[in-house]
Amino acid sequence: MKIKKRTNMKIVDKLRKAVLALLILSGPLYSIGQQDPMYTQYIFNLQTINPAYVGSWQTMGFLALSRHQWVGFTGHPTTQTFSFQTPLQTQNVGVGFDVVNDKTGPVRRIMVNLDYSYRVLLNTNTSLRFGIKGGFSNYNNDLNSLEPYPDGTPDQVLLGEVVNEFMPNFGFGVFLSSPKYYLSLSLPRLLQESKGNFSTMSDIRQLYFAGGVLFNITDNVKFKPTFMTKAVVGLPFQYDISGNFLLAEKFWIGGMYRSGDAFGAIAQWILNSRFRIGYAADFPITEIRKNQQGVHEIMVSYEIAFTKRRYVSPRYF
Repeated sequence: MKIKKRTNMKIVDKLRKAVLALLILSGPLYSIGQQDPMYTQYIFNLQTINPAYVGSWQTMGFLALSRHQWVGFTGHPTTQTFSFQTPLQTQNVGVGFDVVNDKTGPVRRIMVNLDYSYRVLLNTNTSLRFGIKGGFSNYNNDLNSLEPYPDGTPDQVLLGEVVNEFMPNFGFGVFLSSPKYYLSLSLPRLLQESKGNFSTMSDIRQLYFAGGVLFNITDNVKFKPTFMTKAVVGLPFQYDISGNFLLAEKFWIGGMYRSGDAFGAIAQWILNSRFRIGYAADFPITEIRKNQQGVHEIMVSYEIAFTKRRYVSPRYF
């Protein structure tokens, strides 16, 4: 009986690992969950989802962000983002690029995109930018990286080749802004086609709508409420709302709520007109909160004055 019970336990263990592997592998193909990397600090850089945002800083800017989700899980999702943007001399044209490295377990997706925007001045303080984004995604599934047993013994069910595919894509967006508010509408990916073992159906078309407004509370305190919505055909509507205070033009602090997912805390230190450091932490409200050690996000940005103007408007968005 003991031998039979031990054999059954091994079979159940193998089935559990096989199901886990299938879920991980099928996620990039037909998942109905999160498709795009999410960012708690999206309010400080919309470039990855809206190409019309490039050039809006009025400076040449670099931004790096690293997000670690559900720390404590083996193979937990991690995302690293690097972006660059600059206006051209006329200030009406903005160009840039962004690189995103998104990894969950053995599945890695690297996205590289070029961004272009054109600005139309509506009045002295308000502008409307139109943007396009084009690039590719590289998908990589490495089953051989899995170690189903502590001693490293391979499981024949999980053995497989490394699958590597490149998929092209493009998107567009519009960005309306002034020193006091902004509205953003974008569809960062349009193509949906098949190639090899992959399909750009994994890059489900997601429509983003975001906005924010700035209120002067006192001479040294400003308040910025923002929102972002994400709509996907056939999936639940998702939204983020946040409220952040700017203290003495040096320190942002606030919080956010993401529907059905998490609360979060946000802080950013503006060292000077060029250099910023930000940190955010999410606190999940789903059952997963019991088995993880938090979600952490670190951001660094650096700006170089593009023109010789003595004064560049402070950047609140």
